[in-house]
Amino acid sequence: MLELYQHLQKANMTFSGDLSFVNDWNFFMRNPAQRFENLVATGAYAGTLEAFATGVKLKSRYEHLLDDALARKQTTFWASGSKRVIETAKYFGAGFFGVDWQVFADLQVIPETRKRRTSTLTPGKSCRKYGDNVDGYGHDYWARMLYNWRSQYLPPIAARLQRENPGISFTEAHVYSMQELCGFETIALGSSPWCDVFTEEELESFEYARDLLHYYKAGPGNPYSGAMGMLWLNATANLLKEGPEKAGSLFLSFVHDGDITPMLSALELFPQSIDLPTTHILRNRTWKTSDVIPMGGRIIFERLACAAPQYCWDNAEFGYPNHKYCTPPAEEYHVRINVNDGIVALPGCEDGPGRSCPLETFMGRVSRRATEVGSFAEICGISGGGHEGLDFLHQ
Repeated sequence: MLELYQHLQKANMTFSGDLSFVNDWNFFMRNPAQRFENLVATGAYAGTLEAFATGVKLKSRYEHLLDDALARKQTTFWASGSKRVIETAKYFGAGFFGVDWQVFADLQVIPETRKRRTSTLTPGKSCRKYGDNVDGYGHDYWARMLYNWRSQYLPPIAARLQRENPGISFTEAHVYSMQELCGFETIALGSSPWCDVFTEEELESFEYARDLLHYYKAGPGNPYSGAMGMLWLNATANLLKEGPEKAGSLFLSFVHDGDITPMLSALELFPQSIDLPTTHILRNRTWKTSDVIPMGGRIIFERLACAAPQYCWDNAEFGYPNHKYCTPPAEEYHVRINVNDGIVALPGCEDGPGRSCPLETFMGRVSRRATEVGSFAEICGISGGGHEGLDFLHQ
């Protein structure tokens, strides 16, 4: 985006047509080089505001769990070692635990380094083969797939803008940055004139470009994704199995969007019948970034304790109608998945209360997927043996 801004500044011309607003436009943040990659702190959609409001919202929803965690002094929560992720966790903590959250809770920062091996919140950073892109299908695989699609839909837009402004040329990267500015400027300022540059069809093409990026970067379209996501999924499944009495009532982790998508792949929560093509928009796709990992996206696993059906019988056929017997009261446990405040059923397992999945069936699903996706250490080329999994996710 900065390269586009500099390109427009150097043009020294009067812009026309859809870009006429550029004559009076300036970059939406001061000192952008220093503020890039940081949490947005201004505007109606500021990341700081969203994180705090989410903390308040979840406190309202899960206050009984928070009270239990506070009573047990089990209030550790976790963030990966990125400045904006840590800040997000802190703003959330202020909304969830209170502005003096440090009195009640302990935020543990997990470094985003390869040295973390299998005990990490950022498996893409510790998976050597993925990070080094050794086979062409690692971290940079998304770029190849994204650029294939960009070459399909961006040139006509560039040509249109150049016809209106013959004194300047635009590359695919320039036009893509314009579309990104529509989103980022809206977050920071509440609206953006860049959004009006494009037709609805052109914005749908950009939406699909973002879907391709996340699908092939660390989502279901990347062959490393399932193994990377299984680390956190397996640890969380074991906590759900142990239950609040043994494990604790609340576990809160803060990561990048690219660390959420591998877990979704491991669980097969948004399965695609075919991989996303790069020649045209797949209209009936289940994988949409705006649904799966929007700004401030979150996935919540809820452990539900529900009364089990009680079975009763009597001995009326033997002449004792008043002798009635019933199985003792018991509870059944289920797992319900909340994605961005909407319940998403686990495919093939949604017959429990509120479209939940029986805990035992859920555990079987995770075990099966662990076998299918393979060992993280082996797939990522991590030598040295030892325990594979998260050693910090406990109260």
